[in-house]
Amino acid sequence: MPYKPPVRDYAFILRDLLELERYANLPAFADASMDTVDQILEEAGRFTAEVLAPLNSVGDKEGCHWAADHSVTTPKGFKEAYRQLVDGGWPGLGSDPAYGGQGLPHVVNLAFSEMSSAANMAFSMYPGLTHGAYSAIHAAGTPEQKDLYLPKLASFQWGGTMNLTEPQCGTDLGMLRTKAVPQADGTYKISGQKIWISSGEHDLTENIVHLVLARIEGAPAGTRGISLFIVPKFIPDQDGNPGARNAVKCLGLEEKMGIHGNATCVIAHEEATGWLIGEENRGLSIMFIMMNEARLGVGMQGIAQAEAAYQAAADFAKDRLQGRSLTGPKNPDGPADPIIVHPDVRRMLMDAKAIIEGGRAFLFWTALHGDLAEASPDEAVRQKGHDYMALMTPVLKGFLTDRGFNVCSDAMQVHGGSGFTEHFPVSQYLRDCRIALIYEGTNGIQALDLVGRKLAADGGRGVMGFFAELDGFIAANEADAGLKPFTEGLAKAKAELQEATMWLMQNGLANPDNAGAASTDYMHLFGLTALAYMWAMMARTAQAKIAGGSTDPIYAEKLAVGRYYIARVLPETSGRLAKLKTGAETLMALPAEAF
Repeated sequence: MPYKPPVRDYAFILRDLLELERYANLPAFADASMDTVDQILEEAGRFTAEVLAPLNSVGDKEGCHWAADHSVTTPKGFKEAYRQLVDGGWPGLGSDPAYGGQGLPHVVNLAFSEMSSAANMAFSMYPGLTHGAYSAIHAAGTPEQKDLYLPKLASFQWGGTMNLTEPQCGTDLGMLRTKAVPQADGTYKISGQKIWISSGEHDLTENIVHLVLARIEGAPAGTRGISLFIVPKFIPDQDGNPGARNAVKCLGLEEKMGIHGNATCVIAHEEATGWLIGEENRGLSIMFIMMNEARLGVGMQGIAQAEAAYQAAADFAKDRLQGRSLTGPKNPDGPADPIIVHPDVRRMLMDAKAIIEGGRAFLFWTALHGDLAEASPDEAVRQKGHDYMALMTPVLKGFLTDRGFNVCSDAMQVHGGSGFTEHFPVSQYLRDCRIALIYEGTNGIQALDLVGRKLAADGGRGVMGFFAELDGFIAANEADAGLKPFTEGLAKAKAELQEATMWLMQNGLANPDNAGAASTDYMHLFGLTALAYMWAMMARTAQAKIAGGSTDPIYAEKLAVGRYYIARVLPETSGRLAKLKTGAETLMALPAEAF
């Protein structure tokens, strides 16, 4: 069965859980009435299901094609779909109206992004990278740079990339060698090679705007000496149209495990003309604007691919006949029962629903805080939004992609031997999803960022505020008998997360290896607790709707899946706590030569 965008679930989150319309008094939310949002969701579902999803397998099988003239051709149908994307007005949903965007809250745009990624992850990366470049220039560009580039990026008339990684440096950008030589006219000549550049060359747009990290001659060593530059494929002429070809070349495409429809390029800058963004030697802080947005997007990709794989597995489980139910035939007139009757198949499908729906709520809840960080007139709300965006980003990226990949793996398991063939779509979902655990900072790096930077930021204000919010929810709802499993489960998980946080504060400083050894378990403990909070809030919402007389089946389903999460998934927190408290001793015991 083809991918079916979960439009009803998006509406549940935006209308019922987050109550989007209560922010209608804020200018940034003025055009986001639920009537408007419902129309956007319905049309986005149609576009992604009917236009993008049919090209997913095409892109996987055909891939991109590099030519000797350094050009890249995308798979059959991608150009036409991209034109429909642009003509449909989808690029500007969350962009600044001053530059041609529609100015809707990011949390609304996130729904479209997830549908797009689930339907066709490789295709959706082209506009995804473009919006990241837009965000960096919007945050740090000069007025002239904004006027020149933002309308073209907001409309997706031009594409965008981020050029960070080099053959000798990935995460450790302090080893970066690409150099920038100042010119008399205020431009720079950029020279160096970048690798693994997603959407680095293609035939979808008339120009591609590369954001390139480089070191100006004489700059300090390490990350303190990195600057950021705009390096367009074609240098804009005096009218802002693509002019002379810049000295930027695609030297080839990577042969990859997945996302074959996206051009992952080796890019050479051969004294290419570039323009500095922001201040000299402050490029990394600007690039982090783009990277943090990309990390949220990658967390979304984990959920998106999990959703598509889950749907395929659920459809297969309802159709595939194998064996009989342990409690007696459920399909007595057939030769066997559908495998969905078997408890272990149900376990994998319920694990998937619990992670996907809880993870989606976590993503949207965080994105709403990000919107409020910019839009609220209340300084405390803005501060909380910024704190939560910083704190939750590594958790969303690392936890949701780890668990999303597990869902894709279980979806293949549900398919049995059929899933290991290319006759069914689940193998592509598994292959495509695997990169999400790696790019934009591996999940191990996300975990280190969480325990090494984000917990201690501003004296621990973000994490302490989160603990206080959980305590407030528990206190406000602990007398509700219907919510007792949720409040008790959340209280236990929160206590374990708080204990783990204190352990890190006490033992991580004494021996940094302890923090490193505990980081992944801590990130998962944090993610599990956050999803427990999401499920508790969703249960409260669903329970209230049922009490109010609603017969919509989604509310009973939310309660059932939420109870499963609390009973069958959340107990993992105790194991994570026990493991992280063992410290680094056993992990670091073997000498390197013993491996």
